[in-house]
Amino acid sequence: MRRRTRGLTALLAAYLPTLALPAVLTAPVQAAAAAPAAVRAPRVTASADGLTLTVPPSAGAPGYAVDVTTAQLRLTTSRSGAGVLATAGGGTGALRFRADGAWQHATRVTGWSWKDGVLALTADTTAAGATVRARVTPSADRYQLDWQVEGATPDRLGLAYDLASAGHWYGHGEAQTPKGGPYTDQPWPLDSGEVTHPAFGPASYHMIDPFWFTASAAGLRVDTGQLMDVALNEGGDGLGRFDVRSADPYRATVFVESAPLEVYRDYVGIMGKPARSDATYEQYARPVWNSWAQFYTRVDQAGLVDYARDLHAAGLTGHTLQLDDKWESDYGNMTFDAAAYPDPRAMSRTIHGLGFDFGLWVTLWINLTSDSYQYAADHGYLLQDAAGTGRPCTVTWWNGTAGIVDLADPDARAWYTGRLRTLMGDYGIDGLKFDTRFFDDKCAPHEGYRPTDYQRLGAELADEFDLQGVGIRVHWDAAAHRAGFVTRQVDKGTGWDSLRASVTQNLALSTIGYPFVTTDMIGGSSTQPAPTKQVLVRWAQSAALQPLMYSSTSPVDTVDVTTGRKVTYDQETADLYRAAAARHERLAPYIWDQVQRTLRTGDPVMRPLFFDFPRDTAAYTVADEWMLGPAVLAAPQLADRTARTVHLPAGRWHDVHRGTVVRGPRTLTGYATPLGVTPVFVRSGAPGADKALRALREG
Repeated sequence: MRRRTRGLTALLAAYLPTLALPAVLTAPVQAAAAAPAAVRAPRVTASADGLTLTVPPSAGAPGYAVDVTTAQLRLTTSRSGAGVLATAGGGTGALRFRADGAWQHATRVTGWSWKDGVLALTADTTAAGATVRARVTPSADRYQLDWQVEGATPDRLGLAYDLASAGHWYGHGEAQTPKGGPYTDQPWPLDSGEVTHPAFGPASYHMIDPFWFTASAAGLRVDTGQLMDVALNEGGDGLGRFDVRSADPYRATVFVESAPLEVYRDYVGIMGKPARSDATYEQYARPVWNSWAQFYTRVDQAGLVDYARDLHAAGLTGHTLQLDDKWESDYGNMTFDAAAYPDPRAMSRTIHGLGFDFGLWVTLWINLTSDSYQYAADHGYLLQDAAGTGRPCTVTWWNGTAGIVDLADPDARAWYTGRLRTLMGDYGIDGLKFDTRFFDDKCAPHEGYRPTDYQRLGAELADEFDLQGVGIRVHWDAAAHRAGFVTRQVDKGTGWDSLRASVTQNLALSTIGYPFVTTDMIGGSSTQPAPTKQVLVRWAQSAALQPLMYSSTSPVDTVDVTTGRKVTYDQETADLYRAAAARHERLAPYIWDQVQRTLRTGDPVMRPLFFDFPRDTAAYTVADEWMLGPAVLAAPQLADRTARTVHLPAGRWHDVHRGTVVRGPRTLTGYATPLGVTPVFVRSGAPGADKALRALREG
């Protein structure tokens, strides 16, 4: 054996003169030869084309290999001999950086070592005098990839992947796309469309995490608190580019598992699963009604009270009625506009008398025109400008120009929360809907804090109040994952495209670690024309088979914000909406069981079919069905059609509408979906199946 080791070392030294590291190679080969056969540790082998880092299978982990191409640094990850993820090659480069305004990348590997479980690599680059140094640190089901640039001063570092090498891609969260995402578009899988998402970071209003996973059961997490620029299949180029706007060392984790659900669990293992749900059973069971899409900012006391009375009269009840944006005399004053709300206490009493809790929209953004702005600025309660001007930073938003309360300042937080509690006590307000961001990249974080800390600070603030089932938009930080807030989507349009995006976006959010999801307001918003009867009803039917129902547009009547004209829906609209809400309420005991299961496991309540059926290849591109827990397969109509195709994975499925049993895998074509029909199936033998089937068969 020793002669064979020496011969191999000599052979490689002859074939790899540029590496010229026979001593480094000899040590692991000799160690492997001397080790007992039962010990299977990671090892590195070399060939004429490069290096292979092999991590053998172990309990709960399938094992993997990372092939390093040395002619131009490229990493190809495989499992059981089949590739699952590969970095880009050619002119894009795998490890890339921007210096002096031009993109460069690592080229030929000039040196390597394998010591103490770390594979260290040195590579030339396309930038004269610049070198890349990388470290690959393997563990059972993942490896850490850290790298940096020496000899140049980059302002961006990035990884680029060949998307096709891993099959389909998922994750990301709310995706910015050329087709209107995240408002009217959310490709599922991500590579089925284009994602072009600059300023992807912890201060974004978009619900995003730097985590992606693939149909091949690989995953990528970029460990950064800096802004990123992310693109997947931009212009149809077939690449995933994950660039960080920083010269700091790039840190990423690549996961390798046997199924996508296991990759998700690995990520949740890092970020944490929710410790509890911030929503109560009633908030899961019944809708919350919010004034935004019904009125936008054209709301007043008389209109809100009429809205509540009409809903109550139509039997469209819920647990809460929230007054959204445009109740303040100015943003930051925390006083009602006296002209629009002459008697807010009476308004609150009326809403309570109709059986609703009363909620209010609030923000930490204080307009410069507010009576409170100068007081907050003089007391140092506002985030300061990142440019170091010594003045508060100002941000422009849809309601003017504002400063932001600095939650890292204990005095500022106490001032803000004290005003909130006084407001709530004075007017009988039961809960709050927090909106806008807690930080902006134009601002400097408080001394001793990072931008990512404001996700935690915002979560801690919101957790002091009843969020009434609409949750809060915090992300990126572990505290956001562990808090267990309901996650509401960014505003959607009012068309069919937005309805479909509301489904795929919830799948995206659920699978990056936010398991308690609700769509945007049923029927959409975004100041578009009022939804048609068909869109409004189909949206309600879809939401009824999701964890929570978030309502706004009344199926009795509304106002088209684009024309100012009243839109009256017919009786069938109200009847079908009411039936959807009733179905959701009957299903609530099953949904609540799934919430408790999520608290134990971290698994999402609403999830893609392939989480439960990873061997079903067709499931990886199904964008209009989902599993609600392990037993319920939802397949509502999400298009302006009267029939649809339904894919059923393996199992014995109860067709609730037809009252039949179907054995899968099977694809049902031409399934009739008149407006009153929502296809839904229950998997026999799955946990909770009997409870779900009873609930869905009633009514």
